[in-house]
Amino acid sequence: MARKIQLDEEHHAAWAAFISAHSLLLERINGRLAQADLLPLEWYDVLLVLDKAPEQRLRMSELADKVLLSRSGSTRLADKLEAAGLLRREVCPSDRRGAFAVLTNEGKAALARTWPEYAQGIAEHFAQHLSKAEAQTLTKWLKRILTSVEGQS
Repeated sequence: MARKIQLDEEHHAAWAAFISAHSLLLERINGRLAQADLLPLEWYDVLLVLDKAPEQRLRMSELADKVLLSRSGSTRLADKLEAAGLLRREVCPSDRRGAFAVLTNEGKAALARTWPEYAQGIAEHFAQHLSKAEAQTLTKWLKRILTSVEGQS
């Protein structure tokens, strides 16, 4: 049985600020990308995961586990990306029921086109509000929380 932890006012306020900032930042950056007719963040996230994968391919189940912004509906999202020509599916030779998602050249080009605007959005809406030292401290805190939560799985 999990031990019961009381949530004090300071931790509740920190959580509320974190969730609000996260939501608003994603909304602002997505709006910026839409205005520039570039990839939405969910699409970018999937393509970036594939770009970093060995041979730029992952089993669909691995892709769903690694995607940061849209774990639910990853199959529907992959369908949209495939229809747009940004990824393709390949049958897994060792398991005919399984499939790989593979980054296409068009997907790689779309990532390259989107990154400068995405980076500018991060800089304007996030980075300019933190010193380098504050960014390092925030990274340390968030990684500590992430590591703890991942260890509970």
